[in-house]
Amino acid sequence: MTIENIEEAAETAVTDYILAQESKDQLRFLTCGSVDDGKSTLIGRLLYDTKLIFEDQLAALERDSRKHGTVGEDIDLALLVDGLEAEREQGITIDVAYRFFATEKRKFIVADTPGHEQYTRNMATGASTADLAVLLVDARNGLMIQTRRHAFIASLLGIRHVVLAINKIDLVGFSQERFEEIRKEFEVFANGFDFETLQAIPMSARYGDNVTGRSDKMEWYSGPTLLEHLETVQVGEHVLEAPFRFPVQWVNRPNLDFRGYSGTVASGQVAIGDELVVAGPAKQSRVKSIIGATGEVSSARAGEAITIALEDEIDISRGDLLTSTAHRPEVADQFAAHVIWMSDEPLLPGRSYLLKIGTRTVTATVSEIKHKINVNTFEHVAGKTLTLNEIAFCNFSLSSAVPFDPYEANHTTGSFILIDRMSNSTVGAGMVWFALRRASNIHWQALDVDKAARSEKLGQKPAILWFTGLSGSGKSTIASIVEKKLHIDGRHTYTLDGDNVRHGLNKDLGFTDADRVENIRRVGEVAKLFADAGLITLVSFISPFRSERKMARDLLEDGEFIEVFVDTPIEECRKRDPKGLYAKADRGEIKNFTGIDSPYEAPENPELHIRNVGRDPEEVAEEIIEYLREHGYLNSFGSDGEGI
Repeated sequence: MTIENIEEAAETAVTDYILAQESKDQLRFLTCGSVDDGKSTLIGRLLYDTKLIFEDQLAALERDSRKHGTVGEDIDLALLVDGLEAEREQGITIDVAYRFFATEKRKFIVADTPGHEQYTRNMATGASTADLAVLLVDARNGLMIQTRRHAFIASLLGIRHVVLAINKIDLVGFSQERFEEIRKEFEVFANGFDFETLQAIPMSARYGDNVTGRSDKMEWYSGPTLLEHLETVQVGEHVLEAPFRFPVQWVNRPNLDFRGYSGTVASGQVAIGDELVVAGPAKQSRVKSIIGATGEVSSARAGEAITIALEDEIDISRGDLLTSTAHRPEVADQFAAHVIWMSDEPLLPGRSYLLKIGTRTVTATVSEIKHKINVNTFEHVAGKTLTLNEIAFCNFSLSSAVPFDPYEANHTTGSFILIDRMSNSTVGAGMVWFALRRASNIHWQALDVDKAARSEKLGQKPAILWFTGLSGSGKSTIASIVEKKLHIDGRHTYTLDGDNVRHGLNKDLGFTDADRVENIRRVGEVAKLFADAGLITLVSFISPFRSERKMARDLLEDGEFIEVFVDTPIEECRKRDPKGLYAKADRGEIKNFTGIDSPYEAPENPELHIRNVGRDPEEVAEEIIEYLREHGYLNSFGSDGEGI
């Protein structure tokens, strides 16, 4: 055989190998369970036994085992996955670690998730993309609280295939009785979870029994090894059978002659000539062409990244959803959903968050927490807020209608994340259950007399002067003087004062963080109505949270919200203490008092920053009126106004 033939044969062999790997289907699974049940060791065993550890990695693993290992002189396979120094020092998993391996039958992506309760949010992250969960149980301890919590979250996130890996069976003498006891207990516990498959396997991850090879120490067990089950379990067919869903990620315009819509097929299949519709506007067209990774193709299926060109020129943007015409998604601006809270800061109903569903991002609020779920007993309990790792069923109100499917029907178009508007941190993950139709017959009524007409008649530009600061800072005093001066000069005003509003509109609210958020939400809506009436409205509230002040600002048009930060040090406020509130708070007679046991978040970029120590309130009021004059709020004239 010539050198050319050898090279050609080698190239053919490599090509055939690559094509064979690409043709294999892929299983994404996670390992979860309680602390020290052996999750990382199990993944290390799978990598070790499938020959996916290089010699240099093995040498490093042997060194690390001597330094950080917990299995004596043996190689500690858990260290293959526990990469963080803190994980190695403590012998626990903190972050989610993803690993890839393959066998002759299938490719795998495995997520190793933490067992500690404080890292439950990391477990939920790993479960969100998994097809199967390997739930580990220490044979000595049986089902733990965290085992039950992870099983519940796996079910809630739509995982329908579970392996109950009863690990460390060697430490109970390979006991069949102990295995059967745990298996039966879990089956009773998981009876209502709708798992499609539940395979219990006795194993020892440390020594490899029933992991990749059958154990000769448990002849009483006739089921598959873990690897055999992972290679043969059937998952993912429902994604192909589901209706076509294609979230538009990018409008592709390489030149004037081509317009395509790029993204990843979330579910179903599409082919040239298929009729598609844009969810919401219901604009229809046919597929003209489909461009895949290697060029033009005749069809595509779930999981493939493609660009679709349509026969008609219709308005489609990033965030739109292309769907089949026969099976359209829900479109609504209110829905009910399960939420897993992932932030140290609590979820507060009424607070404004960003909600990202598919490729679309909208503003959203939790309008009501229907109930929280005790993940240990599955009991529904009442609650006004959500704290870290808690799960609840909530009603959501969105700034605009979005297309979605129920999560159980489509994980991609039925799931969303919540983002804090101030920090841009992901604070929650949600699963849509159903649309709320309570307001479907309510429409915004167009009126002949609008804001512009009212403003012209009143001879002024509407504005909201939002005074914020600590109790005793002088907000109400300054706001009162400003309104008096504006009134004398013929301006049309109204003042919303924090104390006064709590005697009526907000008399049902207390001073918890949740009630403070609702307090400001209501006042913001009222202020918006007053702005629509053309008034200059003075709002005097502590309003301690930046996010709620931003929410009020976002309700108004650009330039209508003027934040006035009355910046008075708390020591000065204590000296003034006109109502004796600080003294009562110090004695513990008032709870959740801003500046004492409840935080105040000072404005970062207010329109007016009033440093109010040693200043005459009349002087401060003139400064504010001068701002209004310079920015055009007082420069227009109507039939009733004389101007300033």
